[in-house]
Amino acid sequence: MSTDTDADADDESTSKCGASSVSEAETESSSSGSKCGASSSETGDDSKCGASSSDSSSGSKCGASSSDGDSSNEQEVGATIDDFDADPGQLTAVGLGPGHAEGMTERAKTALLEAEHIVGYTTYIDLIPDEITEQADELYDTPMCGEVSRTEEAIDRTLAGNDVAIVGSGDPNVYALAGLALEILESKGATATMVDFDVVPGVPAAQSCGARLGAPLVNDTVSVSLSDHLVPMPEIESRLHAVAKESFTITIYNPWSRKRRENFQKCCEILLTHRDEGTPVGIVHGAGREDERVMITELGELEDLGESEIIDMTTTIVVGNEETYVWDDRMVTPRGYETKYDY
Repeated sequence: MSTDTDADADDESTSKCGASSVSEAETESSSSGSKCGASSSETGDDSKCGASSSDSSSGSKCGASSSDGDSSNEQEVGATIDDFDADPGQLTAVGLGPGHAEGMTERAKTALLEAEHIVGYTTYIDLIPDEITEQADELYDTPMCGEVSRTEEAIDRTLAGNDVAIVGSGDPNVYALAGLALEILESKGATATMVDFDVVPGVPAAQSCGARLGAPLVNDTVSVSLSDHLVPMPEIESRLHAVAKESFTITIYNPWSRKRRENFQKCCEILLTHRDEGTPVGIVHGAGREDERVMITELGELEDLGESEIIDMTTTIVVGNEETYVWDDRMVTPRGYETKYDY
């Protein structure tokens, strides 16, 4: 997401996220050893691979936004494997888990410590312990809606010879960027093998939130995101109808934002069309973070909570199936053992 796309487009000598520039001026300035075709440190610009430093006043490069930016326009760079001269480094998609250091796997911590560059959404970078980020050569972050630009940035830094970790909360394969990274690699004419692409799993939000609610996910479960950033709401509504009428526990990601309250309201209407208003519902806000809040309520009460602070983009909602019940302030979804064994 860029806040200064015009400036970037007009500056023909600006390095493009690791692509080798044909500009004679840039070739002459690269003698100081900066990588990825970035401006040398002698210019006073700390950016690498076309990224701008967090305190830069000149705007962002390669789709990254400056620290005070609010534009939602992605800038795609489009460098291909032919634009890089270095031997590629390693690219690792790392899941941070629920958002606190204790929830990160040892494998994730090791992967981040071994990475030279760490790339991710600003909020997720902030979740990484200082002892890890302080070991990295560089950190690169973008605000929300910079998914394509930061993933391409991570790939271009890797193709330029750096070992790079791109991070996300939860797991890289659950509403995250592992698939996008492979798609962009393919579009550049590169391969996953070329960059030794690896995925380090993390605890997804559904599992970390389920653990805080008791045992609501021990039978068939389906996840649905209410974010219409990539999937149009009519398609999301169709999925909700199909899932709600079946005997699934439903985990709902991205339930609410100020710009799309209607999505949450429509979701509640659809759920009540197919399920009893007394169906247990678990709500976990900010699982594993300092502002974590946990609530168990009923489906008939859910829509009214849309205006409360407990439901936002960091919230995961778990809607029980027809057998889910609440016992001792915990949600329980029977696995089915009671039909086969006496206990």
